[in-house]
Amino acid sequence: MKRIVAREEYCVGCRLCEIHCLVQHSKSKKIIKAFREERDSVLPRLRVEESGCVSFALQCRHCEQASCIEACMTGAMHRAPETGAVLCDTDRCVGCWMCIMVCPLGAIRRGPDSHVASKCDLCIGEDYPVCVANCPNEAIALREEDEVNA
Repeated sequence: MKRIVAREEYCVGCRLCEIHCLVQHSKSKKIIKAFREERDSVLPRLRVEESGCVSFALQCRHCEQASCIEACMTGAMHRAPETGAVLCDTDRCVGCWMCIMVCPLGAIRRGPDSHVASKCDLCIGEDYPVCVANCPNEAIALREEDEVNA
């Protein structure tokens, strides 16, 4: 399985990953419309954390032993068998927020206009996650699991 890796030594905090993620998960898929008309109903599935001159993108790492899956009482948090990604079935999510409480990275958030969890889905349907594809400094990379753990 491929995993997203944040490389803070290359991140300049430009937040282009957040912008492209927000647009990708908007209804219109158009940047102006997403920001002006859909901003209250869509949330980027990652966020840039900053502390002094260090910044990095924080998003779900699709853990091998995903505590969010174990804690989910409805089975909404699940692993996609074809990709291995940890996903949230919004139709099954009841908003108990157990996934948010147990995520060791703080990568799961409450959705903007509903009572469902919001997290990175590796841009289902795309060949490449948009945050990775649009990072100008390659501060976010998509790597095979064996490369990540090496």
